[in-house]
Amino acid sequence: MIIGQFCDTFPPQVDGVGRVTLSYCQTLTAMGHETYYIAPESKDATEVQGFPVILSASVRMPGELFRVGLPGLDMRYRKQIREVPFDIVHAQSPFLAGQEALRIARKRDIPLVSTFHSKYYDDALAKTHSEALAKMVVKWIVNLYDKCDAVWTVNNATADVLRTYGYRGNVLIMENGTNREPLDPKALERVKARMPQQKGAPLLLFVGQHNWKKNLHGVLGACALLKQRGQRFRLVTAGDGPNFDEIQEEAETLGIAQDCTFLGFMTDRAELMALYHLADLLVFPSLYDNAPMVLREAAVMSTPGLLVAGSCSAEGIHDGYNGFISPSEQAMDIADTIQRALPLIAEVGENACRTIPVSWESIMQKVLVEYQRLLDGHVSRS
Repeated sequence: MIIGQFCDTFPPQVDGVGRVTLSYCQTLTAMGHETYYIAPESKDATEVQGFPVILSASVRMPGELFRVGLPGLDMRYRKQIREVPFDIVHAQSPFLAGQEALRIARKRDIPLVSTFHSKYYDDALAKTHSEALAKMVVKWIVNLYDKCDAVWTVNNATADVLRTYGYRGNVLIMENGTNREPLDPKALERVKARMPQQKGAPLLLFVGQHNWKKNLHGVLGACALLKQRGQRFRLVTAGDGPNFDEIQEEAETLGIAQDCTFLGFMTDRAELMALYHLADLLVFPSLYDNAPMVLREAAVMSTPGLLVAGSCSAEGIHDGYNGFISPSEQAMDIADTIQRALPLIAEVGENACRTIPVSWESIMQKVLVEYQRLLDGHVSRS
């Protein structure tokens, strides 16, 4: 099968959606399928080995780390894409990547799958400060999904979000996976060397885009409360984002800067997994995220996560068994939940390791069944 995976980000500047796309390409290729990663190019683009890549010209988004692809204006890209006889295309992003996948699907008369990953209304509202404009963005996205042959989401809660956006078609749940990875002793030593050693201080970890929408106010506020209570801790964050500097400044203002280590974006996968191994608790009280990869990656290393009750991220997490649920996203509740969690992390972490990770190969076996079903049942639109 020849498959096109379309995304709006490319390594190293990938978000969760980009990491999912990367895993789709790696795993499907390993299973014998010709799988293309199609995305905007970047000046610091990482050379990805093992599968073909087609990148289009792009421009930097103001105030963002990511770039906007310009596939319609890039003749080199257009020539490359014309030469690939896709059987099916999959839009992992609904914006220009999704529109390009739609263009190709219609021109070639082949099936189009699209996966809904993110709370795009929240993103649009944060950028425009206009409910009317945010609703227009959502309407535009739903219009794309209405033209797809299949629409997938990563869990039931995310499907509910999509329906609140106005989508009325069928939705298939296709979970994200994660592979079990061995701990690299050399990577572990490199990570240890980057952090102050505080014996007896639990390591609290946040991994993800450093954007206030991830509730980093809640994380920092909770840590300030822990310090007031005399609870020792070390907060370590990994990632970059538009609010990175402001987050560091808030740590200073709250008087916890000396208890924090901001590692920035980690490009070394082995080092990231070593960081999960070192952590006692992944603190991820985001209401924005749907099915965070970081929760699954931490679970591989037997590190449990802290999520917020009612959030999409918390689906499948049972409080005190394979993770911890804070009653709300507020700093007080997060701090209380951290203190409740600390005596239980060893047992809960083992349960998380046993119950949360599902291999990407297992997920891709389901994906291939659905791809083939769409190919077998495809009705020509010509």
